[in-house]
Amino acid sequence: MKWIGLTGGIACGKSTVSRMLRTHDIPVVDADEIAKEVVKPGSAGLKSVIQEFGPEFLTAEGALDRRKLGQKVFGHPELLHKLEAITHPLIREETRRRRRLYEDMGHKLAIYDIPLLFETRAKDQFDGVIVVACTKEQQKERLRRQNWSEDEIEMRIASQIPIQFKEQQADFVLHNNRDEQHLLREVDRLLKWLEELKNQN
Repeated sequence: MKWIGLTGGIACGKSTVSRMLRTHDIPVVDADEIAKEVVKPGSAGLKSVIQEFGPEFLTAEGALDRRKLGQKVFGHPELLHKLEAITHPLIREETRRRRRLYEDMGHKLAIYDIPLLFETRAKDQFDGVIVVACTKEQQKERLRRQNWSEDEIEMRIASQIPIQFKEQQADFVLHNNRDEQHLLREVDRLLKWLEELKNQN
């Protein structure tokens, strides 16, 4: 089975593209979804995170306050490393399980939607890499619409490898820098590329 990485910068529209691919019956494993699952209430992952960072990062309902924790660790590499040391092994284990499941089902290709593909030096793990790209100003504007502060926006974008580098390293670049109709055309172009890739030996 071909294992394809899907990535991009924050607010470039990767999740939208991921949802569109699912509507075409392409299996998608979502790293963000798994990252939430491994720290869900009652999980060993959540217990480890709270032991490391403290109960103030729990919501009133007993769930992890991901935004509050993100504000604490981003921009502080030593704290981010501590968090990743807890969560990344759990995410990798669940990802392997889901990948094997799709292989056992006989799929020829599956997508791994992973925001930090290049940041975690994971490119060599894939048979191909798709990058969803837009301009930095578009990233900022989309995050402002989600009520992010300017400091949060700058810090989060600065913590990621520049999108231009990701485009240079990609096997396929999808441009999400115009309207929805343009994005649909870009996804059609991507589907043709995936079909060609699927049929390669």
